Amino acid sequence: MPRRKSLLIGINYTGSDNELNGCHQDVDNVAEFLKYRGYQDAPQDQVVLRDDLDAEYAPTGHNILAAMDWLVSEEHTTCFFHYSGHGGQIDDPSGKRPSGLLDTIVPVNYQDNGMIDSDMLHKHLVSKLPPTSTLFLILDCCHSGSSLELPFVYRSDDDGNVHKLDGYQAGIALLEEAKDLVIGGSSLDREAQARDLYAGATSDEETSADAQINGVSEGAMSWAFLESTKNNPDPTYKEALHMTRALLKASEYTQVPQLCVGRELDLNQPLIL
Repeated sequence: MPRRKSLLIGINYTGSDNELNGCHQDVDNVAEFLKYRGYQDAPQDQVVLRDDLDAEYAPTGHNILAAMDWLVSEEHTTCFFHYSGHGGQIDDPSGKRPSGLLDTIVPVNYQDNGMIDSDMLHKHLVSKLPPTSTLFLILDCCHSGSSLELPFVYRSDDDGNVHKLDGYQAGIALLEEAKDLVIGGSSLDREAQARDLYAGATSDEETSADAQINGVSEGAMSWAFLESTKNNPDPTYKEALHMTRALLKASEYTQVPQLCVGRELDLNQPLIL
């Protein structure tokens, strides 16, 4: 069995004007989910960053990037990354994105050190992932749909049909710039090896939301995904995507989850974490 590692980040921004309520609870819920799935919570296997912990484990920009590097540092490893917090957008200095914007995640010290944009996420997670390893991500934040610039995007409709959307041009541009990099087999360099990447997110124009589930604050996206796997512990990718959307809609949340991957995917194969 391959080695398993996980990185869980929850930021409530306590005491700020942008305070959230459910992100720490999301980390607890995901940690429990991973333990059930066979992941270990020893320090060498799991890193948790929250803004109610000591400085060593605070979700600062520096700590987040260092933890990302740790997560994807080994070959033959299944890596799981969960982020619950604010997402944002900044101007794209390269001018390559059609929207003119880069998606971001927001460290707790963003006011002093800035946000982590999609180029940085790509550099620290995608580019550094060994070809023999797999990375699965859940981004429970606003504007998360193209945070990793992955070229293939799948979205479920209300009837359970899954549609493949047009790939992000920025993701394709990054592939063309890095001829020796393959994202899940989508590189133009056929001699390079494939990276397996799977990212669950909401579309770029949508916002995330705190949910109240049985009186407890949680991220709506995180809650819906975890709840869907309770109802069906071994779903296919298609089933997981549809059940997550159905739960969000039934609870009157507006997010539409989508699956962003590095290569074209048979959605009828089992979801493997």
